[in-house]
Amino acid sequence: MKNILFLHAGAEMYGADKVMLDLIKRLDKSKFQPLVILPTEGVLVDALKDEGVNVMVMPYPIMRRKYFNLKGVIQYGFNLIKYINKITSIAKEYHIDLIHTNTAATLEGGFVSRKLHVPHLWSIHEIIVSPKIMYTVTSKLIAKYSSIAITDSKAVKDHLDASGYFQPDAVKVIYNGVDSKRFKPENDCDYLYDEWKIPQNARIIGMMGRVNSWKGQGDFLKAANIIMAKYSDVYTVFVGAAFEGEEWREKELADAIAQSPYKNRIINKGYRTDSEGIYKLYDVFVLPSTNPDPLPTVVLEAMATGKPIVGYKHGGVCEMVKEDYNGLLAEVRNPEDLACKIESLLEDDNKRKNMGVNSRSRLLEKFSIEAYVQNYAAEYDRLTRNNT
Repeated sequence: MKNILFLHAGAEMYGADKVMLDLIKRLDKSKFQPLVILPTEGVLVDALKDEGVNVMVMPYPIMRRKYFNLKGVIQYGFNLIKYINKITSIAKEYHIDLIHTNTAATLEGGFVSRKLHVPHLWSIHEIIVSPKIMYTVTSKLIAKYSSIAITDSKAVKDHLDASGYFQPDAVKVIYNGVDSKRFKPENDCDYLYDEWKIPQNARIIGMMGRVNSWKGQGDFLKAANIIMAKYSDVYTVFVGAAFEGEEWREKELADAIAQSPYKNRIINKGYRTDSEGIYKLYDVFVLPSTNPDPLPTVVLEAMATGKPIVGYKHGGVCEMVKEDYNGLLAEVRNPEDLACKIESLLEDDNKRKNMGVNSRSRLLEKFSIEAYVQNYAAEYDRLTRNNT
């Protein structure tokens, strides 16, 4: 039995949260005993406890933009040292054999592993474009304080390797997987037509994702306005919330929607727990991330539900979408081209339906939950075997 300490950046239920939960609950508990420490209370804490996982909550600092000032750096550094010591004590108490950190924004695991001389697997789900100093600093820290860095796409691996800090074979790709039995074409969405007052004959385009500076809600709204101007039966749906402390982004999006001539056909919801039904509702799933998105879980979930994908042509989505097979890729930061790609699917029912079928087939072939869990378990075995 190997004891694994998991550290993560939050307790919500977005992409990185979901894939960590899926991994932990499917691990062979006769071989691996997980202990999870999270920085906040939240739905992820409850979900892990429901699986019988030992979960602790302590407010260790997470790298966020709010710390990008002199006062913030001092506060972050003080709390980082404080919680490294606390987590080290817990890791000793539970005889931890390996530490798995699930995001580049959580630095504590690297320092704790160094103090205890245990291996550290660092999962990286981010492509840090700006500020450049953050890319440089995080890449250097990941290279120095990880036994192995696991990225969820080739795009993320290439981004890390480009820093010049990593030795050959220090970074590996393990694609995330999603539960194809939970996200499936047979899911029900009828209740959403009533709840959101959408006509049954409407055609629905939608996205789901964190409301932040680069997920592309603004570009999607521009593209949707172009489409809704031409088609009176098209409705647009936004689902997702901002990070705590950045709620102003949600208001900014709501204000932009309020200025749309077609606001009566736009549904804007925050965080929802019924994503299975929401994906089913959409005719086309759109994720126009303006910065390269590593391997957005929402795209995998939409693929599993049998939906065609439209996104921007960069980042991990290029590994998920085979163009003209299960989706279309538009020029980056070009809402007009984005609208053109969405419209081409709305106008061709057979093309849209065939791409949806192909999406699920591609998901099952390349992004299965079984392969995802098996690949991580193999890394745990390798790292702990080398440490004995």
